Amino acid sequence: MTQAQDFIFEDIPYRLVRSSRRKRLGLVLGTAGVEVRIPQRCAARYGHEFLQENIQWVRAQLLAADRRAAQVPQYQYTFGETFPWLGQQLPLLRAADSSRAGIGADAIRLYTRYRQPDEAQLQSALQRLYQREALALLTQKSHRLAGQLGLTISSVKVRRTKTKWGHCSIRGELQFNWLIGLAPEPVVDYLVAHEVCHLQHHNHSRAFWQLVQSVCPRFKELRRWLRDNGHRLTL
Repeated sequence: MTQAQDFIFEDIPYRLVRSSRRKRLGLVLGTAGVEVRIPQRCAARYGHEFLQENIQWVRAQLLAADRRAAQVPQYQYTFGETFPWLGQQLPLLRAADSSRAGIGADAIRLYTRYRQPDEAQLQSALQRLYQREALALLTQKSHRLAGQLGLTISSVKVRRTKTKWGHCSIRGELQFNWLIGLAPEPVVDYLVAHEVCHLQHHNHSRAFWQLVQSVCPRFKELRRWLRDNGHRLTL
């Protein structure tokens, strides 16, 4: 069971959240704002004091979040605008019919049944196209690498996730965030290598990272790129 109350310290609003499952005090900064989480039977003043003791850290995190938000690209969803695919900026063109829709080396060709689609309709159609193209790309890359390593994949799926770029289940199911298709192709290859290598090692042991390095020697650099720039991959 959780209980929450809203407060303000200086200029920072925050929420004090009680939880019967929590054993110690903690700070969480997310889409809901600043949360001070405390055990159910903890006096509220300890939560307030905990925030005040860590206020400089909170300010630094909020500033960093503002900077990241300012770096997120803002698109005009119209034909003729450019959009990223595998690290390249490609113009969005209208496809005459659905069979000609796809992402090529020179352009993104999008079919829509609307004669004059508004931005929301165009964005929705574009996201569906990206999901389809990302699934095809990631499926091909994953099966090719798995074959090289003598490993077996049971399925490859894509979805838009909030916190993880990829996942490998114990049953050999790979799942990717389709927004990875916006990243440079070497970054895509690193993510594929990471998840495919989890088919062999379901952990982050030294053996796992050695296997990753054997198929993706630049993995440290590419992992760092994804960590530092992943927030910019949005559509």
